[in-house]
Amino acid sequence: MKFISTRGGECVTGAQAIAQGIAADGGLFVPESFPAVSAEELEAMLSMSYAERAAAVLHKFLDEYDYEGLKAACEKAYAQFEGGDAAPLVKIDAGLYMLELFHGPTCAFKDMALTLLPYLLRTGCDLVGIKEQVLILVATSGDTGKAALEGFKDAPGIKIMVFYPNDGVSKMQKLQMATQEGSNVSVLAVRGNFDECQSAVKRIFTSDACKEELKGRGYILSSANSINFGRLAPQIAYYFSAYLDLVSSGQIDMGAPVNFAVPTGNFGNILAAYYAKRMGLPVGRLVCASNKNNVLTDFIKTGVYDKRREFYKTMSPSMDILISSNLERLLFELSGREPQRVKMRMEKLAAEGVYELYDEEREAVQELFWADSCGEDETVETIYEFFEEYQYPMDTHTACAMYAASNYIAQHEKDAAPMVVVSTASPYKFPQDVMYAVTGNDIKDSFKAIKHLNIATAMKVPKSLSKLRDKPVRFTAVSDGDKLYGEVLGFVEKK
Repeated sequence: MKFISTRGGECVTGAQAIAQGIAADGGLFVPESFPAVSAEELEAMLSMSYAERAAAVLHKFLDEYDYEGLKAACEKAYAQFEGGDAAPLVKIDAGLYMLELFHGPTCAFKDMALTLLPYLLRTGCDLVGIKEQVLILVATSGDTGKAALEGFKDAPGIKIMVFYPNDGVSKMQKLQMATQEGSNVSVLAVRGNFDECQSAVKRIFTSDACKEELKGRGYILSSANSINFGRLAPQIAYYFSAYLDLVSSGQIDMGAPVNFAVPTGNFGNILAAYYAKRMGLPVGRLVCASNKNNVLTDFIKTGVYDKRREFYKTMSPSMDILISSNLERLLFELSGREPQRVKMRMEKLAAEGVYELYDEEREAVQELFWADSCGEDETVETIYEFFEEYQYPMDTHTACAMYAASNYIAQHEKDAAPMVVVSTASPYKFPQDVMYAVTGNDIKDSFKAIKHLNIATAMKVPKSLSKLRDKPVRFTAVSDGDKLYGEVLGFVEKK
């Protein structure tokens, strides 16, 4: 299968798209067409393990990769997850389910892709004959950074550098990154918010001068953010798996629609659900949940994307985003795959901070998606009320999705489709906020909060988080966004 840029500049193989990360024209790579998964193939996937299902979905897009090698890589990646099931589906109530995506090495849904991306990237480089070392640059709003660092630590021929907003991640997220092991990793805090951090990294990716200088030093650039199709593709698999689990457990009949509620910041997670739908999975409505930074909610409701608004730091920091990069891929589909229209809108967003859909595009978005936003008080109330009713603790991001899902269900009584809420992080990644929501106790120390949250909920503490207290802090540097490239050069010069 070939991949094309959303802005029209390139047509490459899947391996090249993954190795490169982002198109030379600044666009994002998308499949030239969506591969179909037939009813017979869905039936065959019922008896498969999660790793086998993931390999089957991925091979639809990455057909130049050896299938057996892909399956072995999936089995190796998902063997790292606690509990024996990488993406368990938990029944909460009649018609309401939780898709738990936080059982991986870093306790967040990013592990679903980033445990596999090292294989996809290294194999992709080999397939296209890239001999240079790979330099991965990652801007993170909290979870991607740690998952990428853990996935790529000590990977041969690869260096990885992660940038995060200095005051824009939780204490636990910051500690996870600051204590990262590995001889090929670097972490840098950046003054400013995530959007400024992401924009600074994108400028490096789209600079011919930067790329040429790095190539002269023996490196090519790639990305582990969801702008890289290799990060996005593995996420499609867990929507297939959740659906198949509903069928195999007798909750629904094959072919019946299922709704998904997804906490959304950079739009990659919910876009993966949309891609699954385009492949033939019977996905009903996609509920897009925002926090107080509700740019996506407003976009879906009005058809106007306007980043000219106040930026809020919230208790769900991975969603503190005003420029949702993956929305560009959806715009490409809404426009009838017209790259010039996408390019015009991206230029307008950069220059004026706003763009607007045509009426038919807005109607298409609203047919596919339903959106709601969850404020800070509502986040706390949702965690508390849900725990009171079901004895099930959830993190702050998942609470936003549950809030939106509950409002959707209340307003759409005629929609009888089951609702799957996508749970994106362990409550223990945000222990102080979850502890406050569940008990009203405001505990300042993260590890004390973990201990007390464990007592209050009886939920098992992930091993990777319980060990953090004793790990030495390696990375403490802070820089400005306009100095990142100099920091990158300093990192690649280190032996």
